[in-house]
Amino acid sequence: MGLTKKQKEFYDFIKNYIEEYGHSPTQKEMKDHFGLKSFGSVQKYLQYLEREGLLKNQWNQRRSIEVEDQENEDENHSTIPLLGMVAAGNPILAIENPTNTIAVPKHFLKGSHRYFALNVKGDSMSEAGILDGDIVICKSTDDARNGQIVVAVVNGEATLKTLMHSKKAIELHPHNSNYRPIVIDHDQREDFQFKIVGTLVGLLRSYL
Repeated sequence: MGLTKKQKEFYDFIKNYIEEYGHSPTQKEMKDHFGLKSFGSVQKYLQYLEREGLLKNQWNQRRSIEVEDQENEDENHSTIPLLGMVAAGNPILAIENPTNTIAVPKHFLKGSHRYFALNVKGDSMSEAGILDGDIVICKSTDDARNGQIVVAVVNGEATLKTLMHSKKAIELHPHNSNYRPIVIDHDQREDFQFKIVGTLVGLLRSYL
């Protein structure tokens, strides 16, 4: 699993602190540096980084955190843009923020295609295993096959759905019976601003 920007900043703070002072920061110093409200938030970051093999921590000792060598981690990951939110429910505006990035495993990224990541908002794709708060990895493309999960923009708003073509319409299907498909009749196509901007290739999930 990749690191979010905040998780990477947390890791870098610990690594740089150890390099400067010769020992790890205390949990209070981490909490104060990032303006976190509780030590529980600090511990969640530490537990996640430890599960990822980036930290070693002896929980019964103060300043006992050790940073693992990240050279192999960097070799196996690439950084792609994290572009805001996409609705797995009713469409919401996708706000591009090119200054925000996320490191993802390279096996998601094939060939010379462009890729981007989006935060998922909503539960309309829950039966396809895509949950609220997940980060989806997408290949940038304006073309997709029937049955592919796509990021589509409808009237300026982005949504994540399964694409279905028919002779009469383009349909964007949810994977949750509480939601209805978005149907764009070919006869009414001129009334819609519709385009496909990406296809799903994978997802990342944080338990923080």
